[in-house]
Amino acid sequence: QLQLVGSGGGLVQPGGSLRLSCAASGFTLDYYAIGWFRQAPGKEREGVSCISSSGGSTNYADSVKGRFTISRDKAKNTVYLQMNSLKPEDTAIYYCAAGNSWTGRCRLYEYNYWGQGTQVTVSS
Repeated sequence: QLQLVGSGGGLVQPGGSLRLSCAASGFTLDYYAIGWFRQAPGKEREGVSCISSSGGSTNYADSVKGRFTISRDKAKNTVYLQMNSLKPEDTAIYYCAAGNSWTGRCRLYEYNYWGQGTQVTVSS
């Protein structure tokens, strides 16, 4: 069974950085588009950033453009989300997910396999 493990969350001050990791257990991520999504308390889950299986195409939500960078390391079978210049409004549980196709958009229903989530809290 496909399992994704997200990690790297934590408590950081505004303006700080974190790097989230999404690792696969029992399968290779090479054939899947990978997305990062987040859900803040009382809000719907939203797409943050996604990357195609080749790594050649990416997509970012407007709210994180210029601050977040998604990348994949095939040798480590891991996808990363580098988050810089963090803001309190970035506080949420972050989930990584794998999808079988790439449409260039980070839409929840396109992703079939989900990790357990990692908490990111941005606060002074």
